[in-house]
Amino acid sequence: QVRLEESGGGSVQVGGSLRLSCAASGYSFSGTCIGWFRQNPGKQREVVARIGTDGPSKYYTASARGRFTISHDSAENTVYLQMNNLAPGDSAMYYCATRQGRCTDYKTAESFPYWGQGTQVTVSA
Repeated sequence: QVRLEESGGGSVQVGGSLRLSCAASGYSFSGTCIGWFRQNPGKQREVVARIGTDGPSKYYTASARGRFTISHDSAENTVYLQMNNLAPGDSAMYYCATRQGRCTDYKTAESFPYWGQGTQVTVSA
């Protein structure tokens, strides 16, 4: 059974940093695409960053580029999202998700079958 567990969320002030972790059990991230998504109540789940572990290849949305870094530790079977210079607009529930295949082919939440429970990020002024 595939299980993803996020951790590392919390409350920070504007300009602060957090590192989110996504640990997998029952599943290897090798040769897969992993995405970090975020969602606020009443809004659609949006992608933040994706990583293809066979490259690795990394993709960021415009809002994340330059501030966030996605990485993969194969020994720990864990994917990280380092978030720096956080702003109130980054506040959301953050989820990791994964699927087999190349990240270039899968860009939306609907494309990913396996999800974690999420970790809350709150950025205050």
